[in-house]
Amino acid sequence: MDVVRILLAIILPPLGVFLQVGIGLHFWLNILLTLCGYVPGIIHAIWVILRK
Repeated sequence: MDVVRILLAIILPPLGVFLQVGIGLHFWLNILLTLCGYVPGIIHAIWVILRK
């Protein structure tokens, strides 16, 4: 299942984070990072997914 989340995190980073932790601090932080730049959003999303 983590492979699917990582693929979704590459395509749409907030979706990968949402599937991992739901709506919370990491989700909103990832939206902010994705708006600032696509790559920071991807890096944060992969970090959140692999952290658990």
